[in-house]
Amino acid sequence: MKKIAILQSNYIPWKGYFDLINMVDEFVLYDDMQYTRRDWRNRNKIYTSQGVKWLTIPVDVKGKYFQKINETKISDKKWAKKHWETLSHNYRKAPYFKEYKELFEELYLNCKEEFLSQVNYKFISAINKILGITTPIRWSSEFNLVEGQTAKLLGICKDCKADVYLSGPAAKDYFDEGLAKKENIQVEWMDYSGYPEYRQLHEPFQHGVTILDLIFNEGFNATKFMKSF
Repeated sequence: MKKIAILQSNYIPWKGYFDLINMVDEFVLYDDMQYTRRDWRNRNKIYTSQGVKWLTIPVDVKGKYFQKINETKISDKKWAKKHWETLSHNYRKAPYFKEYKELFEELYLNCKEEFLSQVNYKFISAINKILGITTPIRWSSEFNLVEGQTAKLLGICKDCKADVYLSGPAAKDYFDEGLAKKENIQVEWMDYSGYPEYRQLHEPFQHGVTILDLIFNEGFNATKFMKSF
């Protein structure tokens, strides 16, 4: 039984995103979909002494309401240096920050990618390595996509020769399970509830922050606080 997941790329995603990747045989970045503002594509949350704050990659969306995620360009080349300075300032006292400082400093300061999708892919791949996730990653642009929200996803499943499609719970609003049944593709829904707490630098505990918070605070033990390991 081959299981796949299909999801838009996010910037330094939270732990649930990486559990989803780790629970499938193949992961498809769904980046030839429409770019959505005020979403997770170009931003994520960190935990600071002043509470939860957004780290946002500035992108060019002037008048381009129908641009795809993989067509979205970064509008300020200084973003990476600024993000690294913010992360360093807020996580320097985290127990494992020193372990990963060099790796992430290099990732940020040498990040010259022009397109958002490429930046997201670069960081997701690096974090996968840290966590020991070996799931192959593909792009939706590799496939011949058909019309219709559910049909598009099922088309990718069939091209991947997948028997099972694992989806995030948000897709329940539009996904046609009846159509999946007709195509003999079993649908499973990711459950993001019940994550254990780990040590954070601040209180109260916050689950919905970037996985970098977990890595800097728990280091090699990070996977013990995830569901798929």
